[in-house]
Amino acid sequence: MTYGFFELHVLRTARLTPSAVRIVFGGPDLSGFVSGGRDQRFKLFLPQAGQELPVVPSVGADWYAAWRAADPATRGIMRTYTVREQRVGEFDVDFALHGPAGPAASWARTAVPGDRLLALCPTVPDNGGVDFQPPPDTDWVLLTGDDTAIPAIEAILTWLDPAVPVRAWIEVHDPAGVRPLPPAPGREVTWLFGGGTLDAVRAAALPSGVPYAWVAGEAGVVRSVRRHLVREREVDRSRVVFTGYWRRGATEDDLLAESLP
Repeated sequence: MTYGFFELHVLRTARLTPSAVRIVFGGPDLSGFVSGGRDQRFKLFLPQAGQELPVVPSVGADWYAAWRAADPATRGIMRTYTVREQRVGEFDVDFALHGPAGPAASWARTAVPGDRLLALCPTVPDNGGVDFQPPPDTDWVLLTGDDTAIPAIEAILTWLDPAVPVRAWIEVHDPAGVRPLPPAPGREVTWLFGGGTLDAVRAAALPSGVPYAWVAGEAGVVRSVRRHLVREREVDRSRVVFTGYWRRGATEDDLLAESLP
């Protein structure tokens, strides 16, 4: 198995910005949790009201089908998050708190040490949950995202060779959402407030050489940036990896419901 369920408890929390909190999780069996780094994603399960721990299916190849078939009123509330950083016996997850508060943001806003959750986490490095995989011939990297993508961007920049040039555009609601990112001489990060990612990328003078692009955030913005890179910049589509972390006007539950047969 490449994934397994882990019981987690909150070790500590830290407010990064007015709209983001970092929660450090520990757990009794985290020696078996193996992150692939970069934009490693995993599934977090929140309990329903009145539950001590969330109700989850048995781990196995059909765990997702079993979770979908369970009663939505009793099954654990599932959300997808990025592993910001893993250390021995603990790991960090950053939660965005702005906008209409969904169940995960509401939980994170009030989380205190000792609070318990369950998570479906990777147990091997090559686990299918890492999208950022630049080919060896990459000359420079392009990154775009919003508040929800900052943890992955920060983890990618931590992992990436500092000698690789990076052009990044990050969209946040206001200047209070800006936070430090791992620096390097060839990295240029542009912070955008309230929108404008596509226009900023379209107007940019990009480096020469072979690029690799990682595009994440709101699904509509992601599609438009990818289309621009492939059609107007003529970037090989195989070198543009893209992920819609959310969609304007829809919750993750809405998106999951749309995937049902």
